[in-house]
Amino acid sequence: RRLFLLVALISVSGVAVAEDPAPSIASDPRIEDALAAWTVWVENDLGESGVPAASYSFVHRDELLASGGIGLADPDSGQPADADTLYSICSISKLFTSIAVMQLRDAGKLDLDDDIGQSVPWFASLTDAHPDDEPLSIRRALTHSAGLPRESDSPYWSGPDFDFPTTTQIRERLSSQQTLYPSGRYFQYSNLGMALLGEVVAANAGRSWSEVLQGDILGPLAMDNTFTSMPEAHATGLLAAGYSARRGSPDRERLGLFDVEGIGPAAGMASSASDLAKFASWQLRLRADGGDQVLRASTLREMQRVHWVDPDWETTWGLGFSVVKRDDTTWVRHGGGCPGFYTEFAILPKEELGIVVLTNAIGSNHALYARKAAALLRPAVKAASTSSVDAPH
Repeated sequence: RRLFLLVALISVSGVAVAEDPAPSIASDPRIEDALAAWTVWVENDLGESGVPAASYSFVHRDELLASGGIGLADPDSGQPADADTLYSICSISKLFTSIAVMQLRDAGKLDLDDDIGQSVPWFASLTDAHPDDEPLSIRRALTHSAGLPRESDSPYWSGPDFDFPTTTQIRERLSSQQTLYPSGRYFQYSNLGMALLGEVVAANAGRSWSEVLQGDILGPLAMDNTFTSMPEAHATGLLAAGYSARRGSPDRERLGLFDVEGIGPAAGMASSASDLAKFASWQLRLRADGGDQVLRASTLREMQRVHWVDPDWETTWGLGFSVVKRDDTTWVRHGGGCPGFYTEFAILPKEELGIVVLTNAIGSNHALYARKAAALLRPAVKAASTSSVDAPH
């Protein structure tokens, strides 16, 4: 049933014949009309909001419906954006770190209920202001419910320097910090927590976080245009120029290159719409067909279920993934925001749809672009898929 060249042999009157793969729907007029409408709308919004560029990709099951770019990746040079343009994906990096944690769990090298300090002994320098409550576990860090501070103890998100700490500096500053809430009590988004999980990965794998991602995730998924640091991405010449938010004027300021250093496992990666389409397609394929590629299918499904519900009954989270209900369907997603870049990655499991939107300015309408794409593509994909099933072969 899948489009990735799975050929099943069946016997008919003693003769083996190949089952026809599912037909493409990318060229269906309803899909083309939906994408054309979305592109025109986004192009207009980019112009009104002063965002230089957006790159995108849309996947249905294992088929790339469309990918490309709108606007200029670098207005100074006139370089247009396309599907291979690189952007900081910032917090989408957390998905890759979370997958690395789950690989180690499946290999029996850690347990999600282990205290973070079992892998990272220097974590003990953090003051646990609530020692009588739950341990500060890997599971809680994955769901942002460990009560950890949002950041390491320095203002590195402030420009113009964006002076991010090294792992050594994170370690040194940890002794001046304490937990904000009892573990397991509230949702508290934490870049510090995910950076610490990067150290958990390195300690249990015996390799650096970057080496684990390259060898165990990016390589097997052929994500050759995805990088674990911004300087590495910049060296390719494909990195889009990042721009500031509007600060009381219609103009945006071009921002310099940054390196998140020790915050890398939470926010350090760069990728393209083309590579993130591979990432989405892998997830949809694994969910639908099962098996074991990079992760067990059961493990991916485990990550993409709700594991945390905040007392407000509004904030829900999986293991690394944000899992939310929007427009009467489930979104499994993560957004990203770094100096000069706003990005969105989502899959809609029920519709078997993947959506990637990458922009090169702070304060862009990236999440709205993704929602508009879903609103247009969901009915178009449903109609096109039904037609292709009913059509004679």
